[in-house]
Amino acid sequence: EQVSEYKEAFSLFDKDGDGQITTKELGTVMRSLGQNPSESELQDMINEVDADNNGTIDFPEFLTMMARKMKDTDSEEEIREAFKVFDRDNNGFISAAELRHVMTSIGEKLTDDEVDEMIP
Repeated sequence: EQVSEYKEAFSLFDKDGDGQITTKELGTVMRSLGQNPSESELQDMINEVDADNNGTIDFPEFLTMMARKMKDTDSEEEIREAFKVFDRDNNGFISAAELRHVMTSIGEKLTDDEVDEMIP
């Protein structure tokens, strides 16, 4: 279950579907989430988990990165920050419209039915 969710997340980053996440792809997703990392910050993020030193992140390396994030003590703060990205009107709730906006901005086009499935 968890691995299939990670596979889905990986494919959001891997825009061209080549099985590798480049600094450009990582930057695109991070900017769509309201972050503005520099090129060197993006490279540092990739280098942290780039076990084979090829300059990109493949799926096993992505899993390593996610496992580290899950153990990260700052995860509650990170979740709060991520929530704020979705909760555009700061009312403490994520509406279907807000979810659709964020998903569309990262290139994930969802139908109304798909959004409704995610938010009962």
